[in-house]
Amino acid sequence: MKQKQIIVFLLAAVGLLVVPLVLQGFGNAWVRIADMALLYVLLALGLNIVVGYAGLLDLGYVAFFAIGAYMYALLASPHLTETFPMFAAMFPNGLHTPIWVIIPVAAGLAALFGVLLGAPTLRLRGDYLAIVTLGFGEIIRVFMNNLDHPVNITNGPKGMGQIDSLSFFGMSFGRKIEVAGFEVASVTLYYYLFLVLVVFSVVISHRLQLSRVGRAWMAIREDEIAAKAMGINTRNLKLLAFGMGATFGGVSGAMFASFQGFISPESFSLMESVMIVAMVVLGGIGHLPGVILGAVALSALPEVLRYVAGPLQSVTGGRLDASILRQLLIALAMISIMLMRPRGLWPAPEHGKALPSTKA
Repeated sequence: MKQKQIIVFLLAAVGLLVVPLVLQGFGNAWVRIADMALLYVLLALGLNIVVGYAGLLDLGYVAFFAIGAYMYALLASPHLTETFPMFAAMFPNGLHTPIWVIIPVAAGLAALFGVLLGAPTLRLRGDYLAIVTLGFGEIIRVFMNNLDHPVNITNGPKGMGQIDSLSFFGMSFGRKIEVAGFEVASVTLYYYLFLVLVVFSVVISHRLQLSRVGRAWMAIREDEIAAKAMGINTRNLKLLAFGMGATFGGVSGAMFASFQGFISPESFSLMESVMIVAMVVLGGIGHLPGVILGAVALSALPEVLRYVAGPLQSVTGGRLDASILRQLLIALAMISIMLMRPRGLWPAPEHGKALPSTKA
């Protein structure tokens, strides 16, 4: 059994390494779809800690995505040096923060905001918690949209551009490279970077799930009153869940800003939060393979359906707009999944079964 698992893991690893090189042959647009799918996997893994493990419904998760993105934009673009003479004097060559500083700072800042969000919501549950977290997400977006006056910090609705591409030991992810005569595009380099972060995040999530902290989160999810009666410190564990989940969103946001080279408040709307929650629920709440499958499916499906909506529009003689058709197809796909697989595409194994007896 273990040998079969090792073979499956090796085949999956080889497949993941080869996928961008194959997609590159069909055009960089397909590799970009794979890149964004990995970013959404990273976001879904973070939200799964809050929703799947601890059972805390968070509809404002996109706020941490925005915090990470704007943090990177401020530390790796000309905005601060052009706006504030003090920064221009301190950094005459501009702010170009390296990757090993960006990732810990993005994770730490997002975790701080995660704890700040969690602190006032400790007594809230269910719908009330969802409304408060939804409000937090909208507050962050509105702040980013209006922090251009009287002091221009985020450049407001115009967004922030000229963001540096990440570099690693002198190799910029924004430029293509050649390996043994084979050209590797910039989007492919980003794919491998995102893949490393996703694998690292999966390992962290898996170890958390098996740890005492993970089991305590699941106890809170199943019955908070019973967990508290058993001596579990529900306050600290809830704050830890919000903080840990937020770190994934912060890192993902920093990677998104570097990958896009431009960010604006429109990228962090409420719909993004809803889609991330849908990824976790449709994939299989609390189950890592299901969450990954749900994130890949729901992030890639809208882009793939672009190629279906166009021909359907021509069939209707142009009466229906292609974007409306695409949204309709996405909605029908989501409804079909929930009707056929109410527990998700890849749900967690049933709980409560008797453990196999072990003979001495």
